[in-house]
Amino acid sequence: MIPLRDENPSRTAPGITRALIALNCAFFIYELMLGPNLTGFIETWGMVPARLSADLAGHGEPITAPLLTFVTSMFLHGGWMHLIGNMWFLWIFGDNIEDRLGHFGYLIFYLASGVVAASIQYFSAPHSRAPTIGASGAIAGVLGAYAVAFPGARVVTLVPFFPFFQVVALPALVVLGFWFVIQFFSGALSLGMRATGGVAWWAHIGGFAFGFIVMILFGRRRDRGSRAWVQE
Repeated sequence: MIPLRDENPSRTAPGITRALIALNCAFFIYELMLGPNLTGFIETWGMVPARLSADLAGHGEPITAPLLTFVTSMFLHGGWMHLIGNMWFLWIFGDNIEDRLGHFGYLIFYLASGVVAASIQYFSAPHSRAPTIGASGAIAGVLGAYAVAFPGARVVTLVPFFPFFQVVALPALVVLGFWFVIQFFSGALSLGMRATGGVAWWAHIGGFAFGFIVMILFGRRRDRGSRAWVQE
């Protein structure tokens, strides 16, 4: 299923979401300009689990360098489709979460989702030498938060009914729940396999779970605040 748009207008302009999309696109254009130097750039600024493991064991560089890649890696992409797919999901679902959390809170949440996602990916394959890059872990956090905050929001989705496709408006929980199930089973199947590239399934799973839990806790805090205000 491919989401095309949601029927859930936000109340405020999604300035942070737009800035994140612009920043990711700017970094990707810079990658295109690197030519033959791109591989070294990705290996330096992508999150390489084996490098972090070596540093934790005291056999590598200062630990601050690989830890920094937990942030830098989420602004790098491996190709046009990688970038477009991620930015498309961020554009559809990010504005409402920014609206719910506020601009600054949303930025912190987005970055935290990316760091948590990269951490989960690291623990799933701590000896992998394949650089992990992409905003999908952070965006998965946005998807998890959206599933909690707006489960009934209608998402206009392109659904394959082979050999045809049908455009259907589905509840967000159905669309995002299906997406998470695919990530979870793909991640489970990848366990124990030598990571040489491909999709960082566990980053997706970890980011989604983080966003889901954070939004549940945020909603409970809002509910407590609302009840206290009524009582006063």
